[in-house]
Amino acid sequence: MTQAKRLLALVGVLALVGAACSKTSSSSVGSGGGGITPARTYSSIGAPEGQLNLIAWNGYTEDGSNDPNYNWVTPFEKQTGCKVNVKYADTSDEMVTLMRQGGGSQYDGVSASGDATNRLIAGGDVGAIDPSLFPALQDVIAPLSPTTGTNNSHYVVNGSIYGVPYMYGPNFLMYNTKVVQPAPTSWDVTFEPTINGQPNPYAGHVTAYGGAIYMADAAMYLKAHDPSLGITDPYELTATQLDAVVNLLKAQKPLITKYWSAYTDEIDGFVNGSMDVGTAWPVNLTYAKADAPVAAVIPSEGVTGWADTWMISANAPHPNCMLKWMAYTLQPSVQAQVGLWYGAAGSNTKSCALIAKGYGKGGAAIVKTVEYSFCGDATFLNSIYLWKTPTSDCGDSRGQTCMDYSVWQQKWTEITGA
Repeated sequence: MTQAKRLLALVGVLALVGAACSKTSSSSVGSGGGGITPARTYSSIGAPEGQLNLIAWNGYTEDGSNDPNYNWVTPFEKQTGCKVNVKYADTSDEMVTLMRQGGGSQYDGVSASGDATNRLIAGGDVGAIDPSLFPALQDVIAPLSPTTGTNNSHYVVNGSIYGVPYMYGPNFLMYNTKVVQPAPTSWDVTFEPTINGQPNPYAGHVTAYGGAIYMADAAMYLKAHDPSLGITDPYELTATQLDAVVNLLKAQKPLITKYWSAYTDEIDGFVNGSMDVGTAWPVNLTYAKADAPVAAVIPSEGVTGWADTWMISANAPHPNCMLKWMAYTLQPSVQAQVGLWYGAAGSNTKSCALIAKGYGKGGAAIVKTVEYSFCGDATFLNSIYLWKTPTSDCGDSRGQTCMDYSVWQQKWTEITGA
């Protein structure tokens, strides 16, 4: 799809600042063999190899070909001599599979979400990094900080740091303001076959994210509406709790017009009228609002979300280019461009003011909206149930009685038939 033009034009061009990286030595290899011990630790940055092979979410590596106003890849290539090649993926499952191709030696790194990061760490697929290589880590928003963060378990494991934070955002409720009235305050409009004793008026026009991790959204809804289930964390579910989630999603399925994984599919759906309400990413709102009457809300039950991390393969063919890319993407000027293009918040808090500046008049107010995850607001970030990989460890007195991600995947196939 040709992406819709923004309603608000970018005012000026943000200057990109290259990462300051040591060039005196090559990457060193630490001990360990995967899982909780790093398969490899990168502690220095050497001469760039001239190539960089990335796996990324669409919109994370713009080179000016979609819009000349958004290009943070070309300046990096000029500064480092590292030619960037990108393979885009629509789901975390795709990213994990791609990262493991060729024994992990085909791609240098990935912009992984929390439902992929822990799998890659546990599998020894990604290496740890020495944080001293990345001075800008000190400017990362507090919950994601590698040293003091309260919401960083998706990339900090047993004291080892696997990658650098990039963008984050919620999976909020997007709706057609002319069709969905009054404005929704609950996820019930997407889950319940009947509302107030009447058939759901949006049946056949509901959409949802097309991945097994979406089951956490249903768990979050049940956490609020069925306390008897005892759900405390939507990613830590016993067999009984997961069965309740499956039943809710099976009841929801007749309401669904389409599950989306490529964000352009949802943008198209809201523009052509086949979709009226459903879970969405900020980028979906950013581009759908140019051609459709849409808005977004944080429902009373809360939201799931994602915090993406650039991670380096333990067997990266071009490790120095990847480490330079990681340092580069931590810069506030780079994250501001991503935010303006993608509609998300940068992990570097200094990017928020630059996003506001990029919008010009009224930018400060725009950045403090749900579209930009209330950029820099640590309280809001801590309220998001960030994607993480479900494991058998419940994280509490229930011990190893929770359903791991492989079970989630089986159940998702059972629900969707895909």
